[in-house]
Amino acid sequence: MCAKPHTPTFDWDDLRSFLAVVRAGRLTAAALQLQIDHSTLSRRIAALEAALQVRLFDRLPTGYLLTAAGERLATEAQAMESVAIRICSDLSEAGRRMTGSIRLATPEGFGTYFLARQLHLFAKRYPEVKVELIANPGAVSLTKRQADIAVTMFRPESGPLRARKLADYEYGLYGSQAYLRTRPQLSILEDAAAHRLIGYIPDLLPTPAHDYLKEIFGNRQADLQISNILTQLSATLDGYGLCVLPCFMADTHPELARVLPQAVCLTRSYWWVTHAEVRAPALVRAMKNFLEEAAARSRPALLPSAGEILADRPADAASPMHAPAKDDLPLP
Repeated sequence: MCAKPHTPTFDWDDLRSFLAVVRAGRLTAAALQLQIDHSTLSRRIAALEAALQVRLFDRLPTGYLLTAAGERLATEAQAMESVAIRICSDLSEAGRRMTGSIRLATPEGFGTYFLARQLHLFAKRYPEVKVELIANPGAVSLTKRQADIAVTMFRPESGPLRARKLADYEYGLYGSQAYLRTRPQLSILEDAAAHRLIGYIPDLLPTPAHDYLKEIFGNRQADLQISNILTQLSATLDGYGLCVLPCFMADTHPELARVLPQAVCLTRSYWWVTHAEVRAPALVRAMKNFLEEAAARSRPALLPSAGEILADRPADAASPMHAPAKDDLPLP
C-alpha cells in the first residue's frame, strides 16, 4: 500500500501569533499586542514551524524577517483571517451588545484638541467599549490591522482600505496678545516680514499638506522650526512669534489673537480610513457615526470663516464642502 501523504496540522492560535509577528516585525512588540509573554509567543512560532516542517522567519538582531516560505504563508494567513472576520461579523453581530475595544489613530492636534474632548460623549453612549487613541497616525498601519480607524489629512491612494471625508477645517495666522503688543502692526501680509515665524522643519513635514508656510510666504522659512503642532502652539502661546495653526486649536486659547484673517485662511481636510474588512464592524460603524456627528456639531469651530463664505455665494451655488458624503469603494 502507498503511504498516505503527510497532512500538517497546527493550532489556529499559532497562525494568529504568526500574523502578529509579521505585522510587528519583533517578537516583543507582537507579544505585547497579543498580551502574552514573549517566550510563549516564541514557542507558538516554533510549534507552527515544526508542524509545517519549514522555517518561517530568519531571527536577526534587528527583528524577525520572513523567509520565502513565510511570505507565502503570510498571504494565505491574511486571506484566512479575512474569512474569519467576515464569518464572525455575519453570525454574531445581530443582537450583540456593544462591548470590546476600538483603536483609533489620529493626528496629534485632532486627537488632543478635538477627539479627546468629545470621547466622554461616546463613553456615555457605549459605556462598555474601551477606546484606544493613538495621537500619531504614522505609528500604525491599517493594512496590517494595527488600528481599526485612522483619521488622516489625505485620502490614501491604494491598499485594501475604505476612506471618506470627515470634515474640512481652517488654518489661520496667530500670535499671542503679549507678543503682538510689542511688535510692529500687521495690516497686510508683507508686514509679517518684521515678525518671527514658527513652523515645521522642512524635511520633517508630516505630509505635503503641512507645507503651508511656503503657500503663504513663498521661500521664507520659519525662524523657529518645530517637528510637531503641539510644540508650535506652545511656542506661540509663550510669545516667540507668529504661527499658522488650526483654528479649532488656537481659538480655545484666549491669549492668542488671529491676525490677517483675509490674507491667511487655508482649508485642509480630515478623512476617516478603515480596512476594507474590519475586525469589529459594529464598533467601527458606531465610531464612524460618532466622528461624523461630532464633526458636524463642531463645524463652526472647525471652519470659523464658513459663514462669511456662504454669505457671499448665491443660494443655489453648489459646494463640495457641503455635499453629502458617500462611502468610497475599496481603493485600487
